[in-house]
Amino acid sequence: MASTSSFRASSSSSTPSISRTSTYDVFLSFRGEDTRYIFTDHLYSALGRRGIRTFRDDKLKREAIAPELLKAIEESRSSVIVFSENYAHSRWCLNELVKIMECKKDRGHTVIPIFYHVDPSHVRKQEGSFGEAFAGYEENWKDKIPRWRAALTEAADLSGWHLRDGR
Repeated sequence: MASTSSFRASSSSSTPSISRTSTYDVFLSFRGEDTRYIFTDHLYSALGRRGIRTFRDDKLKREAIAPELLKAIEESRSSVIVFSENYAHSRWCLNELVKIMECKKDRGHTVIPIFYHVDPSHVRKQEGSFGEAFAGYEENWKDKIPRWRAALTEAADLSGWHLRDGR
């Protein structure tokens, strides 16, 4: 568990069906400015009430993905990715997603996407706001773009939830 107060994990030992071999049951990946207070906080609290040990990063802004986040992803049994309008506008979110998808492939990490007011096909094909984000990356991030695109496509092809207009 991370030692700084900017990282939080809910904890409880009341859920017998969840293995305790991992540090966290769930790693939450989300774009804070889009969903932190209107969706992700509620999801985090609900998981905690069910005894599901959940990691989320509470830093509001970062320049680079912190080693603690990579370690938390590796130490989680699963990830819930909350795709939202500005998710792809964060290189940090995209790097996190690449790591999550690597853990899915290499460690059997379960990945559940939530499409929060975004069309899953926009994530899959990098269209709409996802396409706009990549247009801004073409110049300076050419080496990372193929991995980001592949991770978005793979994650969007997974079974998950599509939430729109409060439904």
